[in-house]
Amino acid sequence: MSWLSSLILLPLLGVLVLPFLPASLIRWWANGILLAGLALAAPLWQHFDRAATGYQFVERLPWIPSLGAQYLLGLDGISLLLVLLTALLGPLASLASWNAIEDRTKEFYAMLLLLQAGMLGLFLAQDLLLFFVFFEVVLVPMYFLIGIWGAERRLYAAIKFFLYTLAGSVVLLLGIIGLYWLGTQQLPRPTFELAELLKLKLSLDAQRWLFWAFFAGFAIKVPMVPFHTWLPDAHTEAPTAGSVLLAGVLLKMGTYGLIRFSLPLFPEAAREAAPFLAVLSILAILYGALISLVQTDWKRLVAYSSVSHMGFCTLGIAALNANGLAGSVLQQINHGISTSLLFLLVGFAYERRHTRKIADYGGLAVVMPRFAFVFAVAVFSSAGLPLLNGFIGEFLILQGAFTANRAWAAFAVLGVVLGAAYLLWLYQRTMLGELRHEANRGLADLSVREWATVLPLLGLALAIGVYPKPYFAVLERPVLELVGRLAR
Repeated sequence: MSWLSSLILLPLLGVLVLPFLPASLIRWWANGILLAGLALAAPLWQHFDRAATGYQFVERLPWIPSLGAQYLLGLDGISLLLVLLTALLGPLASLASWNAIEDRTKEFYAMLLLLQAGMLGLFLAQDLLLFFVFFEVVLVPMYFLIGIWGAERRLYAAIKFFLYTLAGSVVLLLGIIGLYWLGTQQLPRPTFELAELLKLKLSLDAQRWLFWAFFAGFAIKVPMVPFHTWLPDAHTEAPTAGSVLLAGVLLKMGTYGLIRFSLPLFPEAAREAAPFLAVLSILAILYGALISLVQTDWKRLVAYSSVSHMGFCTLGIAALNANGLAGSVLQQINHGISTSLLFLLVGFAYERRHTRKIADYGGLAVVMPRFAFVFAVAVFSSAGLPLLNGFIGEFLILQGAFTANRAWAAFAVLGVVLGAAYLLWLYQRTMLGELRHEANRGLADLSVREWATVLPLLGLALAIGVYPKPYFAVLERPVLELVGRLAR
């Protein structure tokens, strides 16, 4: 069986076996399948050829011959990092749910495995119709994860999430159909293959219409302001595993789509739209940070911080230069690491106290010193402290933005300052000082299972911050190819 297909099929196999397992084995089976997926994905890092151009490990099979659609998978440096991030966060999210999910565990882990298969398939698909199928598939398990295992307002959050993202998907599908139709006019055979569609000679008007159709689908998924209102509700109400995968992976589907499809397919329209994209990004950076400053709900604060941090990722894309694009991709990985770590820790605290109100905590470092240490690393990572992963990504994005337009960088820097403010204030209110509530006095520190969940993310935060060169080596070829296409 081919390598990339195995990554997608392994969690699907796990789903097929789940109904036949006794309740005592369900958690072990699901966690084992996701760990096996990580073990299968990890060697991709070693076998990936940094010097090669184009896609590697390509797999091609006929799918719908009458339409020219193919089962076409491939990997470049950009998708490699996102696939590895997905393969890592899947088992961590599952492990974090070991004690948190007590009802309908079989269905819960089935949704988790389906979600993992869909997310991996999306980053591997090189056929636009196949990409769209995976783009839609992930909506279903995430909808059920929020709607069944979420908090008090879970149905409202799940329906809002589904309707927002489905609305964007409809417009995206229209854009794909329009691009496919134009391809039938110019190419020798109808096709959805990205490499073939890149050969199209599109007029500026056609590029504009198609760019904004693709933009609508991807901007809602990021989400960019003003399409962001579904995100805080979804994050706040989702179970810990849902929040981790939503922040760590699903939001990257939008930024990945912009980089993989919108920029190379419609370069003239992208250059024309770049200032507008930058303005929306800066609004997201500042708005998300300011709203985070006034939150009283611990999880909701982290959710709004994602709006701000993803604004940096889209600002790097808007810069349309090598530093901005490389910084954007790396910052997507960094955000997946640091924000997933924050959501895991919030989930651990909630399991102990069953409250998300910041005022119900305070002085936790007295009784949970190890928890407070890990939370400090997560805060500094998210704030972009040098020698941790968040710094180098933000630095490159600001450098790219400064090259494109100095005003963009000037406004974005305010977001860095505000980000440090709300994160440090959160840490002060929850971890430092005297123990404010007697109910917190008996709280247990991190367990062995919880340490196993957070240690991989702590290690990556430090490794990327201290020595980011291997990650840039992976990104160099695809980023330079994209910049060259945008410059034509």
